[in-house]
Amino acid sequence: MDNRTILIALHQLEGIGWKTISRIMRCFPQLHEAAQLDSNDWQEHGIAGSRADVLARAFTALDSERIGMMLDTYSSKGIGIITIFDEEYPSILKQTAQPPWVLYYKGTTDILNRLCIGVVGTRTPTTYGRRAAEQLSEALSSTQVCIVSGLARGIDSAAHEGALRGMGSTVAVLGCSIDQVYPPENKGLYQRIADQGLIVSEYPLHMKSHPGLFPQRNRIIAGLSAGVLVIEAALKSGSLITADQALEESRDVFALPGPITSPKSQGALALIKQGAKLVTCAEDILEEYPHWISLDTLRHINANPPTQPALSKDEQTIIELLHKQSMTIDELLTHSQFNFGHLHSVLLNLLMTKRVEQLPGSVYAIC
Repeated sequence: MDNRTILIALHQLEGIGWKTISRIMRCFPQLHEAAQLDSNDWQEHGIAGSRADVLARAFTALDSERIGMMLDTYSSKGIGIITIFDEEYPSILKQTAQPPWVLYYKGTTDILNRLCIGVVGTRTPTTYGRRAAEQLSEALSSTQVCIVSGLARGIDSAAHEGALRGMGSTVAVLGCSIDQVYPPENKGLYQRIADQGLIVSEYPLHMKSHPGLFPQRNRIIAGLSAGVLVIEAALKSGSLITADQALEESRDVFALPGPITSPKSQGALALIKQGAKLVTCAEDILEEYPHWISLDTLRHINANPPTQPALSKDEQTIIELLHKQSMTIDELLTHSQFNFGHLHSVLLNLLMTKRVEQLPGSVYAIC
């Protein structure tokens, strides 16, 4: 029985985690050599008592027919399996400190060979944050960049939706087993991603979901991505954990600015203070990867920007004021009668979509 098959079988065992498999593989590069060990032998190799018993029984019970039935179950559900021994395992993920030993997937793995950018953020975004996630993801995807996110509510879902409108498609990394859809309302989005992109999970079928799995999912989002974009995140959030993991793996971190008065913007603003690149358009990200994106492609983006969405009522108010004359932010506050936080959010969206520009002295004008 080869390493790949044994690894998949071990990965199905409850209570056998990443570290235990790592220790086994260090001790036995040829996994079949471990078949003769009993519980005491495993304990001598540093495996704790209960896990030692599980491993001794597991290796004793290795059976080609039983494993074949298990693999048939995955196949019958349209689920593929990639192990760290396989050629199609993403090389960028293999370079991380804790690469998953096994990935279960639905969809096409070819898109993992493209430039991948992670997009993460709050589960309860503002209208500005949701629109920014959709627009930036669509613009990146239109250049065949693949958007990686976590299929959660909020920014994740918006990023997937935007990416599906482009050519780069999207990867959803689950914090639960591949046969579960969480949150349940994303069932339709899950299926569209499976059909047009890729769903991946580190967790085998029927594994019970719990909150501790989701932070582990974040390291895969960071690991698959050349860079991670944070859109609307609180100071203590899973999105900042993902950004930290990206930094630990020497990946780029990008952040979308937001109103200084919004708690949802504090995480992104803190990242910018710490050196994350401020992003207002897709080109801010693409220019960091000239070996992936040609100058001709960037010129094409600039010459053929994505179709602009309709202005909101409040955005239209600001545009009408600026059509009369350029104004400072104080003048806009007076004439619009918006509060400062809301005006700042509206202006940021208009800046990002290049409908207005900011001139010296906090003066705003129509582009």
